[in-house]
Amino acid sequence: MIFNDTPKHNITSAVIYCRVSSKAQTKRGDGLNSQETRCKQYAQYKGYDVLKVFTDDVTGTRADRPGLQAMLSYLQSDRKNPHVVIIDDLSRFAKNVPVHFEFREAITSAGGVLESPSVILRDDADGEMHEYILATVNQHQSRKNAEQTLNRMQARCWNGYWVFQPPIGFKYEKFEEHGKLLVRNEPIASIVQEALEGFASGRFDSQAEVKRFLESQPNFPKDLPNGLIRNQRVTDILKRETYAGYLEVPNWGIPMRKAHHEGLITLETHQKIQDRMKKGAKVPARKDIKEDFPLRGFVTCGDCEKPLTSCWSKSAAGKKHPYYLCFNRDCKSNRKSIPRDKLENEFADLLKKLQPSQKLFDITQAMFRKAWDIRLKQVNIHKVTMEKEFVKIEKQIEQLVDRVVDCQSLTTVLAYEKRIAKLEREKLIITEKLTKKAHPKRTFDEMFERALRFLANPCNLWESNRIEDKKTVLKLSFSHRLPYCRKNGFRTPQVSVPFRFFDNFTGKCEMARRGRFELPTP
Repeated sequence: MIFNDTPKHNITSAVIYCRVSSKAQTKRGDGLNSQETRCKQYAQYKGYDVLKVFTDDVTGTRADRPGLQAMLSYLQSDRKNPHVVIIDDLSRFAKNVPVHFEFREAITSAGGVLESPSVILRDDADGEMHEYILATVNQHQSRKNAEQTLNRMQARCWNGYWVFQPPIGFKYEKFEEHGKLLVRNEPIASIVQEALEGFASGRFDSQAEVKRFLESQPNFPKDLPNGLIRNQRVTDILKRETYAGYLEVPNWGIPMRKAHHEGLITLETHQKIQDRMKKGAKVPARKDIKEDFPLRGFVTCGDCEKPLTSCWSKSAAGKKHPYYLCFNRDCKSNRKSIPRDKLENEFADLLKKLQPSQKLFDITQAMFRKAWDIRLKQVNIHKVTMEKEFVKIEKQIEQLVDRVVDCQSLTTVLAYEKRIAKLEREKLIITEKLTKKAHPKRTFDEMFERALRFLANPCNLWESNRIEDKKTVLKLSFSHRLPYCRKNGFRTPQVSVPFRFFDNFTGKCEMARRGRFELPTP
């Protein structure tokens, strides 16, 4: 191997500095080891004794490099014995002219002499100009590479490819046709999908409930050492259109567009999530709901209509007893406790009354199946309607664009652009619906088996040990909170629509009498 001849001096001790641009480069290839080997061969050629090797895995434009700072500290601590600092190439030393000469001066002040097997470094005027030119070239190459990388990333986004860190639930895989493409990362993808669909459907009343759901999943990566997740992380997941199979990069002027990767949810579901986040949660989620008291917050006091709270009370013998109670100071039932078993047993009896007879359930199931068949026939009609709506939206966009061209007011232009963006999003949703197949992905039995099983006997799900299942029963069975009187028990509940249908179906029915129906005379 051929090395350059540097100016002679009496220094025999040397240190080596090596750098790669990222931590990924320390795993791919052999950059650091190759630089170190070449520098050691140069030191052997020059007769230097290598005492230490310092390395960095950060960009050359940064001044706060741990390895380089450690090397300067080492040189400062032993200034009485000057060292040669060996670098493989000036591009490994710095890719920014001010940073280059800042460290160059720091090494000289610490008694070091910079040398490289690739280039002759001298302290005269010609050597300084030569070094300045090389540092400038390195800076230009660094900035040019950054610009080219940014341009390629922007172009790839315009073509519908995600180019940033994979969102939670996705990972990158290489494909011959697409290159690196986002794909589902199971089981995390299914967990995120359940959280998104649950919030869109109302299964989770708030972001706090989504957060608790994600924290309860062992396979979902946590933010904090105590197993919790930051609120901002939940918000980012709910807002990210990437999960719907779309992408948008406002900082680069890239509007929302269909991406090549398959989403976890539909764009329609994503829009429902955004609408719910704007309106806010309808029911505040309490942090203190425990498995011990599943009815807490849902059952109200019959005297003041405030939600009952709960507690454990310790007897004189030291045994704990669970109670529900009203904590409203202005209520006559204030702090008058209700044994948990008494209230929950009465609730279980109330739930049993909702269970329809087998004959009625069979009739209802047949009605659902018939409605399902009718719905399938309406798909084609709905498709024609959506196609007309699509054409209508396109015309509206064209009209607004014409107005923007002729408009002189900046405020009006911004309002038009906002309206156009909204119409473009609506057009994307319609396009997504039109591209779906005319027939559903699953059969009637696959779609409604669990729902019908619940309607047939809601008590089965209530007997589950999971607090999520119990809360689901409350949401699906009743449309309002349940008032409870300490003396008379539960008052007449307001049940949900399916159970209200069963109740009306079993009400008093009479055959119509023969003859004409006449309106009463005034």
